[in-house]
Amino acid sequence: MTLDITTSASESPRSEAEVSEILVNPGFGTHFTDHMFTVEWTHEKGWHDARITPYGPLSMDPASAVLHYAQETFEGMKAYRHEDGSIWSFRPYENAKRMARSSHRLAFPVLDPEDFVQAVDALVAVDQRWVPEGTGEKSLYIRPFMIASEVFLGVRPAQHVTFMVIASPAGAYFKGGIKPLTLWLTEEYTRAGRGGMGAAKTGGNYASSLVAQQEATAHGCDQVVFLDVAEGKYVEELGGMNMYFVYADGHIVTPETGTILEGITRSAIIDLAQKRGHSVEERKISIDEWREGVASGEITEVFACGTAAVVTPVGTLRWDGGEVAGSTEAGPLTLEIRQALVDIQYGRADDSFGWMHRITER
Repeated sequence: MTLDITTSASESPRSEAEVSEILVNPGFGTHFTDHMFTVEWTHEKGWHDARITPYGPLSMDPASAVLHYAQETFEGMKAYRHEDGSIWSFRPYENAKRMARSSHRLAFPVLDPEDFVQAVDALVAVDQRWVPEGTGEKSLYIRPFMIASEVFLGVRPAQHVTFMVIASPAGAYFKGGIKPLTLWLTEEYTRAGRGGMGAAKTGGNYASSLVAQQEATAHGCDQVVFLDVAEGKYVEELGGMNMYFVYADGHIVTPETGTILEGITRSAIIDLAQKRGHSVEERKISIDEWREGVASGEITEVFACGTAAVVTPVGTLRWDGGEVAGSTEAGPLTLEIRQALVDIQYGRADDSFGWMHRITER
């Protein structure tokens, strides 16, 4: 790890009483810790001036490139407090590698994975009192991001780049028990095509999903599912989650990567399922295979996954002119995989995969 990080402690941190009150019911993305991490990059200096400072607003020139050309990448990850008080993150080097891939696609300089993890660890260590107890699946959500901070209106890769890390305590994704999602199939909008930015974790991909999510909400659905841009018949992913299909013979199918985000949770589920003896195929799956499979009983469970929800069951699929209703309960394999993953994250099960990374002792 090569970053020389300085720390300026906040002179007005939240009181212990305030933090305790927030951690009782933190919600998601509404409260933020006392500090933030920043490091900058230029051609002349490389990555420099790494620092932890009090959390606060950014001063940004109106001509900053990110505001005009959306040159930006980000990651989403969590820190978990184990029963002994120690704090751990889940597969942080995979997040670091994915940010490196996203940076390459967005013409950014690449932050070394060791430095990425060092930055995240440093911020969590400084603000460790914000990591909730693990009961109720509470955690500290961590948002590393990189922006084009150069003040310049020409269209080219930014010559000044800023990487930051902020953190926010998060409550359980499911508040009334785990319930299957109802999905809307959009046949008008797509997320990404071959050679596009679908595999990069960048804000533009999420912005492009919002109008389709509005469509889903208008039809009484929780989330939207996208099809491929080339033929409009193959399932890709949700607005922010990867998908899995469980078949009656026990094998599992997940859409292949290339135009979709390579989820950190997605790949962990493949390993967990294979360890349990399930064959996992990464391939194209058509929307007709989904509809017909659920209707015939050949597909017995459908679920989605991501950092926030971990694993969430999928029930009904709706589209303009019809729907196919799956189970109204989470399937047994869905629950088994979800519980296995959560138990590893919170230190309740043996981490035979070596996924967990210790940040603090206690």
